[in-house]
Amino acid sequence: MNITKLGHACLVVEESGVRVLVDPGSFTTEQNELSGLDAVVITHEHQDHLNIASLKKVIDNNPDIVIIANASIGAVLEKEGIAYARVGDGEKIEVKGLAITGSGKDHATICDGFGLVENTGYFIGSRFFYPGDAFHNPGIPVGVLALPVAGPWMKISEAVDYVKAVRPEVCFPVHDGMYKSGFNIADRIGEALVTPLGIDYVPMKDGENREF
Repeated sequence: MNITKLGHACLVVEESGVRVLVDPGSFTTEQNELSGLDAVVITHEHQDHLNIASLKKVIDNNPDIVIIANASIGAVLEKEGIAYARVGDGEKIEVKGLAITGSGKDHATICDGFGLVENTGYFIGSRFFYPGDAFHNPGIPVGVLALPVAGPWMKISEAVDYVKAVRPEVCFPVHDGMYKSGFNIADRIGEALVTPLGIDYVPMKDGENREF
C-alpha cells in the first residue's frame, strides 16, 4: 500500500493498482491537478474535507471516477448534480476489485449544537482505516491508521487513547493543518507515548509519500 499525504485530511491511497483520493477539502489544492484516480472517498461535509469546487476539478480530470460518500454528503452532491455511490456505516463497495467499507456514523462533538453531521470512516482495502472527524473504533484489526491529531473537536490525549484502543500496527498524523508550520506537538507526543506501545508512529509531512 502506498500513501501520499497531500495535506491536512487529503490523501491518495494506492493499493493493487487502484488509486483512491480521500477528503479533497479546502486546505489543499494539489488534488486539483491529479489524474489517474479511480475513486474519491469523502468522510463528511465540512469544508476542510469537502470542497465542491475542488471536487469538480478532480472529476473533470478523472471523468470515470467513482465518488463514495454517505447519505448526508450525498444530499450536498445531488444539489450540485454530482453522481455518487452511497456507502455509509456497515456498507461496502468494490472499485476495480478493491473493497471500500464504511464504519462509523457520527462526527465528534465540537460543542453543543454545532457542526454535528454524519461522519463515515472508511476502510480502504483490508488494512487502512481513516476515521474522518471521530475516534470511532471499527472493532476489527487495523494495519495502518490515519490518526487525527488536532481540531476543535479533540485534544491530543484523546488521540493517544484512540491509538491504545484501536492498536494499529502503524499510524501517521492527519487533520493537522491548523498546526503552525514547523511545530507539530503531535509528532513529539506520538514518539513519546505511542511508540512505547509497540505501535509505529510515522510523522508525515505535506506532500510526503510512503509505503506501508
